[in-house]
Amino acid sequence: MGWGDIRRELGRARSAWDSVAVHAAAAVGAAQLPAVGLISYVEVTTGDDYGAGGGAFGLACLLLLAPLYLPFLGLLHACVQTLPAALLARLTVRHVRGPEWAWHLAWAAVLGAVWAAAAALLWGWPLGLTAAVFASLGVLPVLGVAYFRRSSRTKERAWGCTGTWIVSAGVSFVLFMVVFGGAVLATETGLVEEYEPPRLSAGELTGVWRDEDGAVLRLHPGGRAELTAVPAVSEHDDWLSDPAYEVCEGDGSWELVRKDEVLDRDGVGLKTGSGCGQPTFWTIGGTEDDPELFVLFGDPDAGDLRILTRD
Repeated sequence: MGWGDIRRELGRARSAWDSVAVHAAAAVGAAQLPAVGLISYVEVTTGDDYGAGGGAFGLACLLLLAPLYLPFLGLLHACVQTLPAALLARLTVRHVRGPEWAWHLAWAAVLGAVWAAAAALLWGWPLGLTAAVFASLGVLPVLGVAYFRRSSRTKERAWGCTGTWIVSAGVSFVLFMVVFGGAVLATETGLVEEYEPPRLSAGELTGVWRDEDGAVLRLHPGGRAELTAVPAVSEHDDWLSDPAYEVCEGDGSWELVRKDEVLDRDGVGLKTGSGCGQPTFWTIGGTEDDPELFVLFGDPDAGDLRILTRD
C-alpha cells in the first residue's frame, strides 16, 4: 500500500470524527466521571487517609463545579481514547470482518493499555490495574457513540448537540446514584470495611525504617534512635514554609505513644538529640504484615507526606 492509498483510506475513515461522534464521545465520557470520582473517594476513605483532611468537603466542591470542567475532561478523554479508537476501527473493518462497534471497543482497550503503560513509566502506577481501569473507561463512550450515531440516521430520533448533553447529564446522575447506593449498601452490610491501623508493640517497632527520599530511622530497644536525613517538624512549625520540616541527623530517642482522648492513632514519639527540629509524632499505618510510619508536614489538606517502611 503506497502513500496515496494510505491517504485515501484515512480520508474515508475521517467520518469517525464527525460531529455526532465528537459530541457523543465527549458527553458520555464526561457522564461517567462523577461516578468514577465517587468510587475513588470511597476507596480513599475506606483506606488509610494518612491524616489528610477535607475529603468530603473537597468532593462536594468538585460536584458543585462539575458543569464547568466536566465537558473539557470529556472532550480530552474523547480525543485521546474514544475518537482515535473509532478511527482505527473504521480502518480495520475495511480489511477485517466484524462489526465496527466491536473493533471500536477493542481499539479503545488497546489505547487504554498504551496510556496505562505511559502512566506506569512516568509515575510508577501498577500496569495491570491501570490498564483495566483505562480500558473500562472506554466502554461506555464507545457504546454511546454507537447509540447516538444510530439515532442520528433519522430526524425523528436525532438528539442533536444539546440533546446529547442533556441525555449525558441524566445518565451521569443515574450512574452516580447507583454507585452511591452501592457504596452505602456495601458499607452497611460489611462488604466494605473501614480501615483499621495495626496495633504494634514497642518490640515490633524496633528495626530500620526507610523512605524513598533516603531517610533512614533506626529504632533500638530501650528508646535510642539513630537518624539519617530524617525529617522533623520545623522549629517554626510554619505551614507556609517550604518545606515545612527540617532534615535531621544523629542520635535521638523514641517511645511508643498509644492513642488517647487527643490522639486518634498509635505512633512513635521521636526526639532528636542534636536540637534539630521539634519532637515529631510518626503515626503508625499500613498493615500488620507491612507496617508504616508517616507524618503529614504542613497543611493537612495539601501537605508533604513522608512515609517510612520497615526493612
